[in-house]
Amino acid sequence: MARLRASLLRLTVRLRPFDGIDFVFSAGVDPLQGDFPEVIEEYLQHGNMKCIAFNRRGTLLAAGCSDGSCVIWDFETRGIAKELRDKDCVAPITSVCWSKYGHHLLASATDRSLTLWDVKSGEKIARVTLQQTTLLVRLHPGSCTPSICLACPLSSAPILVDLNTSSSTVLPVSVSDSGIGVLPHPRNKFADGSPPYTPTAATFNKNGDLIYVGNSKGEILIVDFKTIRVRAMIPILGGSIVRNIVFSRNGQYLLTNSNDRVIRIYENLLTQKKAAVALEEMSSSFDNLQGTEKLKAVGSKCLILQREFQDAVTKIQWKAPCFSGDGDWVVGASATKGEHKIYIWDRSGYLAKILEGPKEALIDLAWHPVRPLVVSVSIAGLVYIWAKDYTENWSAFAPDFKELEENEEYVEREDEFDLVPETDKVKDYEVDEDEEVDVVNFEKDPAFSDSDASMEELCFLTAIPSPDAPEQQDKYVGSSTKVEESTHSGSPLSVDVEQNDQAIILPDLSLAEGGNSAAEETVGTNSSKRRRKPSAKGLELQADQVRKPLKKGKSSNKSFKSKNKKNDQDTNGFAHEEDVTDECL
Repeated sequence: MARLRASLLRLTVRLRPFDGIDFVFSAGVDPLQGDFPEVIEEYLQHGNMKCIAFNRRGTLLAAGCSDGSCVIWDFETRGIAKELRDKDCVAPITSVCWSKYGHHLLASATDRSLTLWDVKSGEKIARVTLQQTTLLVRLHPGSCTPSICLACPLSSAPILVDLNTSSSTVLPVSVSDSGIGVLPHPRNKFADGSPPYTPTAATFNKNGDLIYVGNSKGEILIVDFKTIRVRAMIPILGGSIVRNIVFSRNGQYLLTNSNDRVIRIYENLLTQKKAAVALEEMSSSFDNLQGTEKLKAVGSKCLILQREFQDAVTKIQWKAPCFSGDGDWVVGASATKGEHKIYIWDRSGYLAKILEGPKEALIDLAWHPVRPLVVSVSIAGLVYIWAKDYTENWSAFAPDFKELEENEEYVEREDEFDLVPETDKVKDYEVDEDEEVDVVNFEKDPAFSDSDASMEELCFLTAIPSPDAPEQQDKYVGSSTKVEESTHSGSPLSVDVEQNDQAIILPDLSLAEGGNSAAEETVGTNSSKRRRKPSAKGLELQADQVRKPLKKGKSSNKSFKSKNKKNDQDTNGFAHEEDVTDECL
């Protein structure tokens, strides 16, 4: 039964309906499969957010707003940890990017500015203004204190920007027949009259020594970061404009999104470390070829097409595609107006889930680096958090666990509760007791294997509680002060029941009992109300009560006189404390 149950858990039925979309149905819940979000867990709201980005650990979420500010959320508590605001920038933020160790945040805005922030102190480090609006910005991943960034403007070639010196270098977006990179024309048109190479997408590889550029001819150019020379070229089927180009977190896979409404996954054949050196050595082995033929030959050894994703029926355009944290899943959003749909595929090409959100268009998307969470931004400025809907299924975790529909009588074995069962005595365990156990060193997390132990990483920010509203704060302070005064006075002679400080006189029943129980009860029930401070004669009366307790008959008689005195009040219904004190005396 255990083997049959385990087989059923692994059983998966795959169907390919007529509309060209793949669906996956599982016969059981396997904890090792289907680790992707399913439902909206909650949403974040602060102003009108436009773009988002996680730090390396996924503990902080940065969001760019329409008023030019950047909000940093503590993703564990879902509270605001820091707000970065520049008085010189009031334009909407188009892109945000974290540095490798989370100490810096780079933001681009529609006013053509790039702003580098110190996250911990909240201070602005640098600000650069470009000639065009930047749609996407990326900091160099190989530097601990980044000063070089890659910017993709709206209608020009990608550029490398030095944030310290404000200098910029334009990257080549095309290759001539001789194999030399061609820069775009200053007027955004090429010399031969061909259309401009816009939009153009670009990204760093994992270590930042190579730049992958996608152009409007449907080509991927691999550019050396130091020499700014094109080292390889990979043509894309269909030759459509490349809208997005994204690397997986581990750098093994590359994703492209083209105007032909197809998402393509490439496998990176280059080494993760010193990829530029390996590419140069590879290029030297094709010296017998010249021009574009050589670049294509080298490119075939760098990237290989693995899978394509598309909707064969609706032919929808994709927006903000990316990989999951481990690279096993591919996610893309529908670019259809008014739709908030997220498609999730496994890397083998099968559609695993379609997430449908509110009737608000999706403008940005990000997958959590280490958890099965997806965060999406709607056109209304809200950030939705999609999480996995976990259900308890103990049989999936323990194959020997048997679920019972009804109670059954169980007969225990003879040696079931023995300290050393007979079945265990016959087993011969091969354990090397002399083997030394290393308790000092530890294995690195493969997701963060490139971390530098000498560099401190910023994972959390000190939360600063937001102050209460001024009106509410004054109200609470005033109430606490009045309650404190009434507690010290210990006299419930008058209670304020109106906002204009009008008071009514309550009969002093505490004198009849000879104690302070009634006074304590009155203080407890009316602690939120204002109380009037007793007069000097009232304080003398309290002192006399402590020294000489009054008799029960006299106190009741005086209470009766106090009631008659209350009926003889003036038309306003007020009585002074002096009258009450004289009456009691």
